[in-house]
Amino acid sequence: MKQMNSRHKGKQAEDFACVFLRKCGFEIVERNFFARYGEIDIVASKDNILHFVEVKSGEGFEPIYNITPSKIKKLTKAIGFYLLAHKITQAYCLDALIIKNNECELIENITLC
Repeated sequence: MKQMNSRHKGKQAEDFACVFLRKCGFEIVERNFFARYGEIDIVASKDNILHFVEVKSGEGFEPIYNITPSKIKKLTKAIGFYLLAHKITQAYCLDALIIKNNECELIENITLC
């Protein structure tokens, strides 16, 4: 059996995450926004709040631990760039969407945890 590369696995996880978010009432605004600081996996909107969603998936370990303080710092810079580039002033937060055993868990506003 051919192993999937990490980019393909990541895209699959993001596709799965988008389906989950839509079912939860989110509108997907953009995917894979690249800034020099890093990539924002999903930008979604719900209740007039912009959600920047970092998707992590995996088996045999806890994917949440791949969101390190340095990763959050890079994401925060990328979010700042996104807001400036799109002239956005609405409320926003950084969320984590964890996929494990084909189940999704959305952890909102991870910078306040």
